[in-house]
Amino acid sequence: MAKRRLATLFLTVALTLAAGGCAMLEPKLPAANAAIPVEWPLPATTVPAGQAEPSAAATADIGWRDFFVDPGLQQLMSLALANNRDLRVAVLNVGKARELYRVQRADRVPSVGANATEYRSHGDAAVGNGYSAAVGVSNFELDLFGRVRDLSEAALQRYFAQEETRRAAQLSLIAEVANTYLSLAADREQLRLAEATLEIREQYHALTVKRFEHGAVSALDVDQDRTLVEGARADAARYAGQVALDINALNLLAGAPVDEKLLPSGFDNHVTGLGALPAGLPSQVLLRRPDVLAAEHQLRSANANIGAARAAFFPQITLTGAVGTASTELSGLFGSGASLWTFVPQVNVPIFEGGRLRANLGAANADRDIALAQYEKAIQQGFREVADGLALTSTLAAQRTALEALVDAAQHAEALSRVRYEAGRDSYLVRLDAQRTLYISQQALIGTRLAEQSNRVTLYKALGGGWKERSS
Repeated sequence: MAKRRLATLFLTVALTLAAGGCAMLEPKLPAANAAIPVEWPLPATTVPAGQAEPSAAATADIGWRDFFVDPGLQQLMSLALANNRDLRVAVLNVGKARELYRVQRADRVPSVGANATEYRSHGDAAVGNGYSAAVGVSNFELDLFGRVRDLSEAALQRYFAQEETRRAAQLSLIAEVANTYLSLAADREQLRLAEATLEIREQYHALTVKRFEHGAVSALDVDQDRTLVEGARADAARYAGQVALDINALNLLAGAPVDEKLLPSGFDNHVTGLGALPAGLPSQVLLRRPDVLAAEHQLRSANANIGAARAAFFPQITLTGAVGTASTELSGLFGSGASLWTFVPQVNVPIFEGGRLRANLGAANADRDIALAQYEKAIQQGFREVADGLALTSTLAAQRTALEALVDAAQHAEALSRVRYEAGRDSYLVRLDAQRTLYISQQALIGTRLAEQSNRVTLYKALGGGWKERSS
């Protein structure tokens, strides 16, 4: 009984040392120096007069159902979030990282196991049998210098990084579905324009051919008019193919065939609803982006690995102990069997490792510096994406306004040139030029409207939105 109490005492002391006697060798986390301005370089003109200035946090936390107001697009995003295979892989990687952390965390507590042994010995005089059963701890490391704790912390931070990577994947999926949806809407609008233009030009071409047959126009006029017809025909075929590609892309993103009812029939200016950004929006909102948070957790993981590499220079103490019973008869093993206990502390002191420990420490320091640089780059990249989006917001709006005026003027010019041509006051080249100008300006307006909406989606993503379904 006294021996059993002694073994229990040793195990209790070991657990106490492991829980409270750790010396932390992990260095202080280095401060990132991304060298970006505290605010984006834009004048404070984004808040409409008479409206309260929204907070930066509210801007970054707009749920995707509140930002994308189109019902069909919302259903597409729900379908993609449920079935997209890339997002599914990202979710599975989170689960894998969580289990790997649990494996590493298990080293911080003793592993208790039971074993039973039967042995037979044969000598010159006699043959002997023996049986034993014991419960104990095997090779439990006393974490006096925090090596096991640092390895567990590194695994935990990798798990956190993987979770942020999953959020970033969801954000990217939301933005990609929206941009593909907008591209499909724009291409269908372009296809409708090309088909309508083709129909009108075919009618004009038929009239031109009749006038040629009556000697009212030359063969050159017929050929020049035909160039417009074939150009519109080629555009119609091109946009028909692009529409098919857009639908295929949406099917892949959604992970299943998409119902035609969910697809846009034309371009709508009210697909997205990003509110006014606050004047002087601070660049610190970038620190909430999932990719930036993932880079930060990778930095913390690499920093924890330095502590583990430093602890490897110090003695490593492991304990093995067991309490049980032994008997020469199986029937008496747990009755009249003799009690036994073992306690085997082991100390491993590194003396000569051929430079391995220093090389491991140097590699850990290099990994930490790499992670720091990647963290700073993630912040810089995020700043550029937001700055680009903000810069294009005003310029694309001005461009769209100018093109709307251009289309209006081109429509009037085309109508006037047709009347003047039929009255014989303008040449056929003037009429053709007016038609080309109208068609090109209409195409450019659709492209600019697409660019404006896509930029709003990009800005929403760059600010870290899209990982929540509803605004808080």
